[in-house]
Amino acid sequence: MTTSRFWRCITVMCEEITRDRFLNDHIEVFQYRNGFRFSIDAVLLAAFAAPDDASRIVDLGTGCGIIPLILGYRYPGVHIVGVEIQEALAELAIRNADINGFTNRIVIRCANLNSLSIQDVAGPVDLVVSNPPYRRAMSGRINPKRQQAVARHEILTTLSDVVNAACRLLGIGGQFAVIYPAERVTDLLTAMRAAGIEPKQLQTVHSRFHGPARRVLVSGVKGGRPGGAIVRPPLIIYEADGAYTRDVKVMLTDG
Repeated sequence: MTTSRFWRCITVMCEEITRDRFLNDHIEVFQYRNGFRFSIDAVLLAAFAAPDDASRIVDLGTGCGIIPLILGYRYPGVHIVGVEIQEALAELAIRNADINGFTNRIVIRCANLNSLSIQDVAGPVDLVVSNPPYRRAMSGRINPKRQQAVARHEILTTLSDVVNAACRLLGIGGQFAVIYPAERVTDLLTAMRAAGIEPKQLQTVHSRFHGPARRVLVSGVKGGRPGGAIVRPPLIIYEADGAYTRDVKVMLTDG
């Protein structure tokens, strides 16, 4: 889709696209009203990744580009490539980088992870992040809307695809950071180690203090030695009254 066609779409179909503000209004984000929209998971992952300010980063499955936008805002020295297989979302991510003034530091590629090479991202890179599809292709109810279905189920991309792509793009000693359902943590850790990425940090994510873990945040090092993993204190999303906890409020602001 060309730039002019994209903007005609926004003008003609304005009811289908929202323009939201984020991080105390410092970031603007175009999203499809009835398509895939980013969730708190992307915010948690961006905070967990915490790259060095000169890092070269790849976001696999970038969607509307929200993780590159957060990292680009918080770390002015980073350069990021966002990879998205769905053309409409990739075009949206390009415009989001543009309206936020990040075109010199955020590049969006519309590509299948299985064909992605180091040359496509000017790699090897320092950090790969991903908020991949959570459910196996034939498990549970698949959303009838294509964008949500591809984002949530392993229809076009599997966990193995994501982890193997991360390994290809990272330099030795580079880090892979991911958020995934807690119930599939064994699948995630097994896939990482099989690909040559040794898990080094893990943090469970809970909706409330006494509730079970819903997500896990995991980071690993390409070529890292086995063992020596650190389990961080659990991250709680909500207070008892339903308000975000202090930790999460910080992630949602520019603090």
